[in-house]
Amino acid sequence: MHRYRSHTCGELRSSDIDTDVRLSGWLHNRRNLGGILFVDLRDHHGITQLVVHPETEAAQALGERLGSLAKETVLRVDGRVVSRGGENVNPELPTGEIDVEVREIEVLGGAEQIPFTINADDGVNEERRLEYRFLDLRRERMHRNIMLRSSVISAIRSKMTGLGFTELATPILSATSPEGARDFLVPSRLHPGTFYALPQAPQQFKQLLMIAGFDRYFQIAPCFRDEDARADRSPGEFYQLDMEMSFVEQEDVFGVIERVMTELFEEFGDGRHVTSPFPRIPFREAMLRYGSDKPDLRTSLELVDVSEVFAGSGFRAFADRHVRALAVPDTAGQPRRFFDEMGDFATGLGAKGLAWVRVGEGGTLTGPIAKFLSEENVKALLDAVRAEPGTAIFFGAGEFDEVSRIMGPVRVEAARRTGHFEENVFRFCWIVDFPMFERNEDTGAIEFSHNPFSMPQGGLAALEEKDPLDVLAWQYDIVCNGVELSSGAIRNHEPDIMYRAFEIAGYSREDVEREFGGMLRAFRFGAPPHGGIAPGIDRIVMLLADEPNIRETIAFPLNGNAQDLLMGAPSAVEEARLRELHLAIRKKDQ
Repeated sequence: MHRYRSHTCGELRSSDIDTDVRLSGWLHNRRNLGGILFVDLRDHHGITQLVVHPETEAAQALGERLGSLAKETVLRVDGRVVSRGGENVNPELPTGEIDVEVREIEVLGGAEQIPFTINADDGVNEERRLEYRFLDLRRERMHRNIMLRSSVISAIRSKMTGLGFTELATPILSATSPEGARDFLVPSRLHPGTFYALPQAPQQFKQLLMIAGFDRYFQIAPCFRDEDARADRSPGEFYQLDMEMSFVEQEDVFGVIERVMTELFEEFGDGRHVTSPFPRIPFREAMLRYGSDKPDLRTSLELVDVSEVFAGSGFRAFADRHVRALAVPDTAGQPRRFFDEMGDFATGLGAKGLAWVRVGEGGTLTGPIAKFLSEENVKALLDAVRAEPGTAIFFGAGEFDEVSRIMGPVRVEAARRTGHFEENVFRFCWIVDFPMFERNEDTGAIEFSHNPFSMPQGGLAALEEKDPLDVLAWQYDIVCNGVELSSGAIRNHEPDIMYRAFEIAGYSREDVEREFGGMLRAFRFGAPPHGGIAPGIDRIVMLLADEPNIRETIAFPLNGNAQDLLMGAPSAVEEARLRELHLAIRKKDQ
């Protein structure tokens, strides 16, 4: 028999009854019922229940020893498979028809008192969990999430290879690139005063692979960005399905990703419905209708621009301002508390309040602002939002961006509270036609709004003839259930267009050649039209696992302050190592 096991802890069934077996695993839990000791032994594959009947002195001694061991002790167990009997079968456990009657044990790895419970969620705080992540990963939910992640990545590789993509690796040590976040820098020992940058994305390299003639590339790419944590964004590093294709237009990229995402979410989505094909929504339309470029389409509720309804009206709070309305039908039975709580929700987002009215029979309005609306306002409003009796109408007024920021979440919250929200579905969409440029609110300068390597719609002529803020780009985002999975673009592969685009964004020709000389040189030697995208692996798994925080899908994440509490990173470096790297630490007050 094998030194450690003949079977795994998830393998034994009723067909193995009367078989002598050897198992190894962790002491998960135990119960003493009337002198009979039951022990759950756990490994990667599952749980097997062990039993010790105190019928002999040897069995009593064995039971006492098992009963004294700390939970999470690693054991080797020899015994015989026995039937539990009909009334004791556990149908929720794959091994629930059998027990293993213990004859001998060996302690393979002792355990100290564990800092939190493994066999139940005891509400321990995240910092403690990350400090002892190796224990946290033993929990069933965390183990399941990490295995889901592995299966998803394996499936992605299979699907991409089946679609004719070649998996290629790109460098980790490279040059800095304007991806929109801070780089992690690595000092060079051989070249004093210079630094490598960890890649925010393999953007330039995957374009160079297209120019090199590889046609269809992908990799499960590690990316590094020195940015703050959010529930859907882990600080430091993340992984993405990075892909690029030659001789394609936007719809070709969409076709590949829609197929991969649909199959992936159907395979691992636990029966949740996936919308297909994915709707295409222009950026400006998404901001207007949903208040977000990451719209959650699990509700059909939409915002309506009613600025014209109140233009020049006597209601000064709405007059000559941007006003959007959200009509929520079937709210006749909602108590006043519903409206108050929606107001509190909006206030929590930074709004001064949330105006509302309720539509009664005959189109009469009630509510705090109803008395300020003229008959003409009321008629135009009801026509604009198509409101029937029993509809509640919420309003946001002010600057376009601020109204969007408040009313976007209000739309989703109102849908959830009133039953106009679909659960257990995946609603995808593409956001398209992003502006190529935007104006910096602080400096007034024109900047890239998205990926600087994108092809402008209309090419060089658009850059030469249009107001920069009116130029659209062949850029797109894929969104699922209000979560942005990725940005992508059809790339700019022509040097003249690249020079002009960067000139508009404030870069000189010399700047461009210094920063992107390798790319420009490649463009001059026959660059094919190409495009791609890079859906985030962490966010995909977060959605499939139905986890609210992305760190629950990563084996060893940093905490919200970008610290590794288990390994103690970031950490100080000895002076000798700093000298070797030609570095000196400058104190904060210097």
